[in-house]
Amino acid sequence: MTAMQRESARHGTATAGPADAAEILARAQALAPRLRERAVEIEQARRLPADVVESLRATGVFGMGFTRDRGGPELDSIQQTEVIEAISYGDPAAGWCAMIGSDTGLYAAFLDREVAARMFPTPDMVTAGLLFPHGRAERVPGGFRLTGRWQFGSGITHAEWVVSGAFRYRDGQPEPGPDGTSPGSLALLVPRAAVEVIDTWHTTGLAGSGSCDYTISDVFVPQEHTFTFADILGQPGVLAHPEVHMRNMPGVALGLARAALDHATRAALTAGRSEDYRTQTVLADCEADYAATRHGVYGALRRQHDVLAAGGTLDDLTPLERTALPLSRRHCFRTARSIVTRLYDLLQTSAIYQPSPLDRWLRDSTTMCQHIVAQDRILQTAGAHLLGARPSFPLALGITPLPR
Repeated sequence: MTAMQRESARHGTATAGPADAAEILARAQALAPRLRERAVEIEQARRLPADVVESLRATGVFGMGFTRDRGGPELDSIQQTEVIEAISYGDPAAGWCAMIGSDTGLYAAFLDREVAARMFPTPDMVTAGLLFPHGRAERVPGGFRLTGRWQFGSGITHAEWVVSGAFRYRDGQPEPGPDGTSPGSLALLVPRAAVEVIDTWHTTGLAGSGSCDYTISDVFVPQEHTFTFADILGQPGVLAHPEVHMRNMPGVALGLARAALDHATRAALTAGRSEDYRTQTVLADCEADYAATRHGVYGALRRQHDVLAAGGTLDDLTPLERTALPLSRRHCFRTARSIVTRLYDLLQTSAIYQPSPLDRWLRDSTTMCQHIVAQDRILQTAGAHLLGARPSFPLALGITPLPR
């Protein structure tokens, strides 16, 4: 029995064995009511309690991106999004951590297969960290010395590995990127024990995600523990593409919005407002937005999956098809916030007290919309791609520099 399994046993759970998509989704749906019961505790702790982490681990969510040859279930991006949606229906902070933690198997595609097998001996290990290059990686024999400070380490308090983006240096001088002019960067993986967490996570919402700042000080990182999204070193497939780690993100917003709609509907029925015109129209309007938004997300995911599963690449998508996924993702986050805001207004004073889940969901949806995937930079990126111009965030489209 591994240390991880022993820890799970202490909390009355077990590390998830091999499971298919239906089983993992069923486990996530079964866990959601328990997460809802713990939501206030999770928010007040500003991190996920250890037993909640192990309950998530037992669903199989953290390992769902690992390929079958690595002992994982190899859920496609549609199935992953459904699982994140189910968990977020219980608690968005738990869903956010599940979404981030499940990236471990996705990163493995960009690492040498034998190296990844040694780093991740079981397919339920959690990775946290920030991919944007904020650190300094000084090239040394055999790898890099990494130093820096990063924000938004969601789930870092229960992670086994931390991934961090950094600019490359050699002999104190910046190394150029593939185009020869822009700074070169890469992502580096270090054990959680080599990271100092700084308790900065006092926020409007998503408090339970524990997305603290962290620092790494002159830590040696072997070359084989680094990667770029331009280099696929593992098994090719529908999950081995540069933007794969963004695909399941809308599941958090969709789960939150569905929870808010169900709560508001029950509250209206309990209050005897089923014949009230305003209640009827607001609920119907929000349901319409939810249905259209969810259809847009899953429709874009399915079209992408069909092309990739047939052996195609992201370049085989039309410009409209390629921009559909990041645009639907941004729209999803913004629409979830709009739905919660309208329902908050509908329920009036009953919604303002912090024990009300609508108060928490209002703050959670506001915070998640500050993420880059919900910002106007996505609009510029998509619009530029449609016009044949230069996108400011090409990775959202799966566009990377040439391999190093």
